[in-house]
Amino acid sequence: MLTPASDDRNQRLIRGIGLREGISLNVIEMIGVGPFITIPLIVHASGGPQAMLGWILGAVLAVCDGMVWAELGAALPRAGGSYEYLKEIYGPRSLGRFLSFLYVWQLMISAPLSAASGCVGIAQYGGFIIPALQTVVASHRFQGTMPILGVLSAQVVISHGTWVGIGACVLAVALAYRRVDMAGKASTWLLVGVFGAIAWVIWTGLAHFNAARAFDFPPGVLQPNHAFFLGLGSAMLIATYDYWGYYNICYLGAEVREPGKTIPRAILFAIVIVAAIYIVMNISILGVVPWRELDQAAATESRFYVIATMMQRVYGTHAGQVAAILIIWTAFASVFSVLLGVSRIPYAAALDGNFFQMFGRLNPHGRFPSSALLCMGALTCGLCIFRLADLVAALVVIRIMMQFILQALGVMIFRARQPERERPFRMWLYPLPALLSLAGFVYILISRKNFEREVFLAVVLIVAGTVAYLIRAHSRGEWPFGARQRLA
Repeated sequence: MLTPASDDRNQRLIRGIGLREGISLNVIEMIGVGPFITIPLIVHASGGPQAMLGWILGAVLAVCDGMVWAELGAALPRAGGSYEYLKEIYGPRSLGRFLSFLYVWQLMISAPLSAASGCVGIAQYGGFIIPALQTVVASHRFQGTMPILGVLSAQVVISHGTWVGIGACVLAVALAYRRVDMAGKASTWLLVGVFGAIAWVIWTGLAHFNAARAFDFPPGVLQPNHAFFLGLGSAMLIATYDYWGYYNICYLGAEVREPGKTIPRAILFAIVIVAAIYIVMNISILGVVPWRELDQAAATESRFYVIATMMQRVYGTHAGQVAAILIIWTAFASVFSVLLGVSRIPYAAALDGNFFQMFGRLNPHGRFPSSALLCMGALTCGLCIFRLADLVAALVVIRIMMQFILQALGVMIFRARQPERERPFRMWLYPLPALLSLAGFVYILISRKNFEREVFLAVVLIVAGTVAYLIRAHSRGEWPFGARQRLA
C-alpha cells in the first residue's frame, strides 16, 4: 500500500519515461567510462586474458541481481528506488525506517563516488589529447595503522586534468537541471555517441584480431588455487562496477509510464545488451593490445587510455584523438545518468520526513528535485581528486554492504510477508537468483587482496549513519525510542 507521502509524490512527478528512454538511461550508466578505462585494472587483477572469466561471471551476477531489482521495481514503482524498497520490506514504522535512512546516508557518498569515477575517466582520456593535462600539481598519500586491519591508505592526486573532470561534472548537472522528459530525450542522444564509440572499437578489434595474442594465457594460470580465486574476486569487483547501472530506472519509478512492464524490460534488456557488448569488445581489445601491456599500465597507474592508444596504432594519431573524444562523450553520458537518477532518492526520503528537508524541494518550473541534484554534483566535484582504483573499490564495497545484500534478502522477505501483493514481474526460478546474488556479493567482499580497507570504510559509514539516525530519532520520538513512527 502506498503511504500518503508516496502517493502525493507520484502525483507531483511527471510520468514521462518510456521503454526506450528507460533502456537508454540504464545502458549509458552501465557503460560509461568503465570498460574503456578499467580493462587494465581487470587484467592486472587476473594476471592475464583469463580476465574474461570476470566479465562472464559478472554478467551472470548482474542478471541474478537484475531480477531482484525487476521484481521490486515493478511492485513498488516509486521515486527513490531502494529507499522505498527497504522501507516497505523491513517495515516503514520500524526497522525499515532505519535501513532506508541508512541507505540514503551511504548514497550521499557512494553515488558521487560513481559519478566521480566517470569524471576521472574524462580527465584520463583528456590527457591523451592534451598531454599537459597529465601533469600532477599535488599528490599526497594518507596512511595509518589500525589494530587487526593493519596499514590502511588512500592517495589524493590533483593534476591539470582534475579541473577538466570537475568541469564535466558541472556541465552534467546543468544538463540534468530540467524536466525529466527533456532529460530523458537528452539521454537518448548521448547514447548515440556511446554506441558509436563501442561499434568502432569492436570493428577495429575484430578487423585486426590476433587469436594467439588474445588467448596468450600464462602457464598454470587457470589452476584453481588460492591466487586464482583472489584474482577472480578482484576481477569480479571491477566487472560488477562496470555492469552496475541496470537499475537506474528504478530510481525514477514514479516517472515511468506503465512501470509494471517498462521497469523489468528496461533492466533485463539493458543487461543483455551490455553483457554482449562487453564480452565482444574486450576480446577484441585483447586481440590487438597484448595483455602484458595492459597489466603494466595498471601496475604503473599510467596510460589508462587504452582505446585511444589502440586506435592510434591502427589508424594513426588523429584516429586516437577521435577515439578519446568519443570515450569522453561516453563518460560524460554516464555522469549525467548517475546524477539524474540518484537525485530522486534524497527527495523521496525528505518527503517522508526521513532525511534533511532541503532535499524535498522541487524546482518550480521543471518540477524536479533541484536541491538534491546540486548537492550530489558538489560532492562529485570534491571526489575527483582520488584515484580511479580507490573510487571503484570503495563504491562497490559500500553499496554491496549497505544496499545490495539487504535487497537480495529483502525480496525473499517481501514475498513471505506480503504474498498477496500484486507483482507484475516475478523473478524466474525464485529464489535461486536472489541466493546467487547473495553468494556473489559476499565472495566479492572477501575474496580480494587487502579487502579490509574498503570494508573498514563501509563499517565506519554504517556506524556514523547509525549514530546520526539514533540522535535524530531520539529527538523526534521515533522508532526505536518512542511509539512506532506514523507514516508521513
